[in-house]
Amino acid sequence: MAVGPATLPHLHAVPGFRLGSASAGIKTPGRLDLVVMAIDDGATVAAVFTRNAFCAAPVQLARQHMQQRTPAFFVVNTGNANAGTGARGIADSQQSCQALAELCGQSAEAILPFSTGVIGEPLPLQKILSALPTALADCDELGWARAAEGIMTTDTRPKAASRQLQVDGHTITVTGIAKGAGMIKPNMATMLAYIATDAAIEQTLLDKMMQEAVTQSFNRITIDGDTSTNDACMLVATGRSALATIDSMQQPAFAAVQEAISLVFIELAQGLVRDGEGASKFVSVEVKGGADEQECLKVAYTVAESPLVKTALFASDPNWGRLLAAIGRAGLEQLDVNTVTVAINTVLIAEQGCRAASYTEAQGVAAMAADDITISIDLGRGTGSATVWTSDLSQEYVRINAEYRS
Repeated sequence: MAVGPATLPHLHAVPGFRLGSASAGIKTPGRLDLVVMAIDDGATVAAVFTRNAFCAAPVQLARQHMQQRTPAFFVVNTGNANAGTGARGIADSQQSCQALAELCGQSAEAILPFSTGVIGEPLPLQKILSALPTALADCDELGWARAAEGIMTTDTRPKAASRQLQVDGHTITVTGIAKGAGMIKPNMATMLAYIATDAAIEQTLLDKMMQEAVTQSFNRITIDGDTSTNDACMLVATGRSALATIDSMQQPAFAAVQEAISLVFIELAQGLVRDGEGASKFVSVEVKGGADEQECLKVAYTVAESPLVKTALFASDPNWGRLLAAIGRAGLEQLDVNTVTVAINTVLIAEQGCRAASYTEAQGVAAMAADDITISIDLGRGTGSATVWTSDLSQEYVRINAEYRS
C-alpha cells in the first residue's frame, strides 16, 4: 500500500553527476540492487549519517573516507545492511571500495559505501564485486529513475524529486532520490538519500544547506519510531553550472538555492512517509501555540508515534480521546488543557478540555476517511510551531516486518 500518485516526476540531469544500476542478485534475482554514482572532479559533498550507536560497517567506513578526501564515487547495495557484522563487515566494505577504485582508477578512500537491507548477515561480497563493472558501465547523467529503483528495499515504489530555478540568468538544477519505508525516525531513519545540484557551493555553506534541509525534512518524519543502523543522506554540488560559486550567505543565490534544495528534501521525505510500510494514510501533525519549536515537536512526535492514534487513523476512527491522551502525556510542564484545541482536516474536535460543542461524529468520520489527514493542535501558550509527517499503522505493517527475513 502507498498513499498518493506513484508516478515519478521528470528528473532533470545534473551535469557532473552520473548514476548506474545493475542486478547483483543479492536477495532477489533479476532485481536492480546495486547502484554506482560518479562525481566529477571539483565538486563539494556534504553528508549526514545515522546517530545509532550500532551503525553499520559502510557508515563507519564512509565517515572515515569523508574525512580523508572529497568522494568521487558512491556505491550502494540493497538486500543486505552489512550491519552487526563486526570486523568482517568492515573488511567487506573496504573490499567493495577497493574493487570499484581499481575499476575507475581511484583510491579506495575516494569511494563511499552504502548498504541497506537485513541486519546481521554477512555481505554477499562476490555477488557485488561481480556486478560492479555492469553498474559502472551503466553510469549516465540520466540514470536517476533506474537508480531510484535500485536502492529500494521494502519500498513499493521509487522516490525522486527534481527542480530547476533561474538564478542571475543561469539555470540551476536540483535532483534527488531516496529510499525508505520502515524503521523511520528522526536523527535519520532507515533511509538513504542522494541529492545533487550543479551549483558551485563552498564546503562550509554546503554543510549549512544540508543541515537546514535535513532539519526541515528527513528529521521531521516518523513511521514507526525506529532509527536504523544504516541511514545516510548525501548532498553533492558539482559546480558545473555557469553561476558564480556561492561562498557567502549574503549572496542572493544562497537563499534561492537553499530553498530549492530544501523543497527537494521535503518532497523526498514526504515520499518516504507516503510509502510507509503498510501505510494507507499520509498524516501531517501540525502543532502551534507552543512556548517554542521544541515544545511543539515534543507534542507532534508523541501524537505521531502513538500506536493508539496510528491504529485509529488506519481504521478511519475519529477517536479524539486518543489525541488528547497523547498531547497530555507529551511532558509539557504546566499545560493548561483548557487552552488546547484539536482539529482534524479543519473539523474542530476538542476545545476547553473536552469535545467541541460544534462537533458531530459524522463530521469526524468524514474527516478521517480522507487519504491525506492533517491533525491541527493549538496549545494556546506561545508562538512556537512545528510540523511532523507520519502514516497510520496497519496489519500490513506487521506482516511486512514479520516476514522481512523470509
